[in-house]
Amino acid sequence: MSKIKLALEVVSDLRSLADSIEALFGAAEGNAPEAESKPEPEKAEQTEAKEKQPTLEEVRAKLAELSQSGKQSQVKKLISEFGAKKLSDIPEERYAQVLQKAEEL
Repeated sequence: MSKIKLALEVVSDLRSLADSIEALFGAAEGNAPEAESKPEPEKAEQTEAKEKQPTLEEVRAKLAELSQSGKQSQVKKLISEFGAKKLSDIPEERYAQVLQKAEEL
């Protein structure tokens, strides 16, 4: 697991902990049910979306692997297919598509 992904998971866990503490104090004040029930499903959906969406580092690693195996020109062509001159110019939401096409090379 990459350090960045691990750090993002720690941040997510800290946010969850903060929400739990807030809900605990809300329960003590008598208004916890609303604060406690809504954030959990939203966070679960966000976490799933983040897990499905590859990171820049993952895409970069795959493309670097292909480049080192002699497919540098194909990698450049792949990046240009997405209307970009370099990988960082490609929007995050398209990383899954980039990885899919990279697997086909």
